[in-house]
Amino acid sequence: MSREGTALLQVEDLEVEYRKAGWRKPANRVLHHVSLSIQEGETLGLVGESGSGKTTLGRSILGLVPVASGRILYAGRDITHARRRERRALAKEIQVVFQDPYSSLNPSLLVSDILSEPLRAAGIGGTEARRRVRELLDRVGMPSDASERYPVEFSGGQRQRIAIARALALEPRLIICDEPVSALDLSTQARVLDLLIDIQERTGVALLVISHDLSVVRAVCHRVAVMYQGEIVEHGATGAVIDHPTQAYTRKLLLAAPVSDPDEQRERREARRLLAESESVL
Repeated sequence: MSREGTALLQVEDLEVEYRKAGWRKPANRVLHHVSLSIQEGETLGLVGESGSGKTTLGRSILGLVPVASGRILYAGRDITHARRRERRALAKEIQVVFQDPYSSLNPSLLVSDILSEPLRAAGIGGTEARRRVRELLDRVGMPSDASERYPVEFSGGQRQRIAIARALALEPRLIICDEPVSALDLSTQARVLDLLIDIQERTGVALLVISHDLSVVRAVCHRVAVMYQGEIVEHGATGAVIDHPTQAYTRKLLLAAPVSDPDEQRERREARRLLAESESVL
């Protein structure tokens, strides 16, 4: 699993803005000169608080948000303004796992239909599609009889496993995971993160993990980029950024992470207060 050479995904000087109602009103720029890269087989964590621009960046890579300036390169190919036909072809190689496992699966479809839908779009049906559905369920640790049940019959963690299986259906090279465990309880989070690690080790798929939780990033990511108000303010190897942050904002994110020890939680709260006071003096 090499992480050297030409990047699988390259984002260069990207800017995204949202237009307000009324043409005379100025646009709201939400991404400012964002640059990052992901190598084959690598997991990059993108962290920041709500509203920092993380999800907008993910959506721009997927072609769901128009880009004002800059470039997005996939496997050396410029996909910044890819047309609909090219986007359909890219869907075989770039997939997404959404945050909420309760709304990302169609409740009226059997799991077999949910998993075979991307296969049918790729021209795979019949016996081969059924075989692949069984294989996908096995890959994410779900029983084969899950295929003939509806999403409502499963827990949140099981639904997210099904969503991951759907993302794997066409053997993509890159999966964008937008807050993939934030809607789950802690024990279920750990199992889903272990699953993502296992899948990457077995398939070599690259992952972009979008999260507000640095403990999630520490568990699964090779590198991390910290986003604040639409800009990347710090990036590097995960251990280096988390253990030795250089930016005050990164330190704030670390101190905001909840811990089970009440004494340590009080110490973190005090450290956050002192950090905020030092910034206000400056």
